[in-house]
Amino acid sequence: MDIPTPRYRCPLGRLQPEPMDVEAVKRRGWREQRLLVVSLEDDRLDGMERELIRRIGERLYGAREARHG
Repeated sequence: MDIPTPRYRCPLGRLQPEPMDVEAVKRRGWREQRLLVVSLEDDRLDGMERELIRRIGERLYGAREARHG
């Protein structure tokens, strides 16, 4: 019987993060918990949708702080 030799896996390999499908996480958050994560730069939004999202964000969390630099 020909048994393949197991490859040695470094124990540190477990600590490397797995790539995450960000869109799938956001989709699951919306479907399961009704949490919405939206970027104003999302190409799927039109101008009116961006303005609505911006207004909601500013109402809930305040306006964006000016950058000093």
